[in-house]
Amino acid sequence: MKIAIHAFDGMTLFHLAAPLLVFDEVTRLGLADDWETRIFTEVGQPVRSVEGHLISEVSGPEIATEADLVVFPSWLSQLQDPSGDLLRLIRQSHGRGAMIAGLCLGAYPVACSGVLDGRTAVTHWEAAQAMAAKSNAVEFNDAALYIDHGDVLTSAGTASALDACLHIVRRHLGSASAAAVARHIVVAPHREGDQAQYIARPLRDPDLDGPLGRTIEWALANLDQDLEVESLAAHATMSKRNFTRRFKELTGLSPARWVLGRRLDDARQLLETTSWSIARIAESCGFGSPVTFRQNFIATFSTTPTSYRSRFTRR
Repeated sequence: MKIAIHAFDGMTLFHLAAPLLVFDEVTRLGLADDWETRIFTEVGQPVRSVEGHLISEVSGPEIATEADLVVFPSWLSQLQDPSGDLLRLIRQSHGRGAMIAGLCLGAYPVACSGVLDGRTAVTHWEAAQAMAAKSNAVEFNDAALYIDHGDVLTSAGTASALDACLHIVRRHLGSASAAAVARHIVVAPHREGDQAQYIARPLRDPDLDGPLGRTIEWALANLDQDLEVESLAAHATMSKRNFTRRFKELTGLSPARWVLGRRLDDARQLLETTSWSIARIAESCGFGSPVTFRQNFIATFSTTPTSYRSRFTRR
């Protein structure tokens, strides 16, 4: 897969580094031999980051015309309108079937191009209102981590760019490969796109070491058990109401949504790495029946467990 990443004068090195780190790690770990990542600028000239570093090994916009994925990792904080040439590049790339990704403020040039008209996008929560005012045809979500429409993906700020890029790896190479990349760069292997950008209060060690942390560890080790909120609250020796509130503050998700996500994560790993039957995987991951497993899998990933296995099984 050919990946073209846009750079511009005044961007932060972190925003540029996030997609480079994730996508280049695919090649370094030997997970795919056809992934090629290159940086381009609008006129093919070196640019200088906001930190003062010269980014000199760049190509011109022509590499984006051949890319399978065109990434805009950020944009100018004042939300200056993109040039006509850049907007045409986005529209033409999208029109020939390339995936477009706008990370953090990079959602702005993508929205301006029109490829998101009538759809929902996400960006950093602080910029969502300003973008919405300048892009009336796009509905901006200020809560989610990332939104993937299949052909166009947008993400929130900073670290959620890593989540979005890992999601792209997972989509193309499977969850085992995404987990390998995440493990190597030491980040969470999977955060759902609709997880909150920020939570009610910061994570603190006492929360992770206390009843909630122990209950989360217990749940991960017992996905085949009854993990209704009543059971989780009882394990944490907390009332259902207090447990639900504290759990969402800690994880950004409701207990039920979190449990379903972990069960589906586990199921994908088993589909990729074992020859177990669908019924056995459903039982092992805590789904009441193969039918329930299949329904949840299709609703989340838009494909059946059997089709997913056929695509991603490591032979």
